[in-house]
Amino acid sequence: MLRGILAGLAGGALWGLVFVAPRMAGDYSSVDLTAGRFVAYGLVASAVMLLGMRTRRLPTWRQAGSAVVMSLLGFTGYYLLLVLAIRDAGTEVPTLVIGTIPIWVMLLGKPEHLRWRALIPGLALTLGGLALMMGSPHGDGSAGLPASYWRGIAFATASLVCWTAFAILNSAWLKRHPEVNATDWANWLGVATGIGALLLWAFAGTPAADMAGREGLALFVLLCVGTGFGSAWLATILWNVASQRLSASLCGQLIVSETLFALLYSFAWDGRWPSAAQAAACVLFTMGILASIKAHR
Repeated sequence: MLRGILAGLAGGALWGLVFVAPRMAGDYSSVDLTAGRFVAYGLVASAVMLLGMRTRRLPTWRQAGSAVVMSLLGFTGYYLLLVLAIRDAGTEVPTLVIGTIPIWVMLLGKPEHLRWRALIPGLALTLGGLALMMGSPHGDGSAGLPASYWRGIAFATASLVCWTAFAILNSAWLKRHPEVNATDWANWLGVATGIGALLLWAFAGTPAADMAGREGLALFVLLCVGTGFGSAWLATILWNVASQRLSASLCGQLIVSETLFALLYSFAWDGRWPSAAQAAACVLFTMGILASIKAHR
């Protein structure tokens, strides 16, 4: 259980990076960043599979089909919607919308033997943290509430639905297939995601010649490689380890760490300290994780 918890927290720390990457990418589109990140993920996964061909197993056609569906839910579809949300509504509010994922996963993925009242402390603390964050002033200039802001909230909500479904279905799939280890599944997902990202870029991305002539190309490539390797391939392995060892409801609560790290990275990028309410919200988020871990023991 401890190994699963640590893996889930580490995965959340890596996933938190993807919330600030769109703001760092400069004049590159949402499709370009999404495709670049997941093409890098696919290349890493393919290389690992080729290097370990003698010891790594290949998926059956049915398993490959599952990987394709999961890659659309948890990677390409989820992140494209998230990047669009951050483009329209800034970083912090979409982060908070995504921050409700632990609540939905916990409610939908509760083990049958666990009583609802055991989950109340963790849920209450998480909801309290979200309420504090929603009520505090944000640095994204959302006071005017233009139409694009509400469009961003809609994108964030759709992103939330995608990843909530992925978290529950992925956990259930891994438990039904104990013969598939975390690294193999991450690689299969990576190959499926990489192919999907190439198709996305081919149909909706910026032509390579135009991208090469823009400023900040080196930073863009670095962001794609960093989020593709760390926030996709490595984070997926860590999350698969957590999903195999923990219930879906506890995994869901560990996703709060993604919100915590995303806010930390956002504050660091903006060069400012969180307000008292935001700091208190982070404390409540952390206490919610600890309360949920205690409930699942």
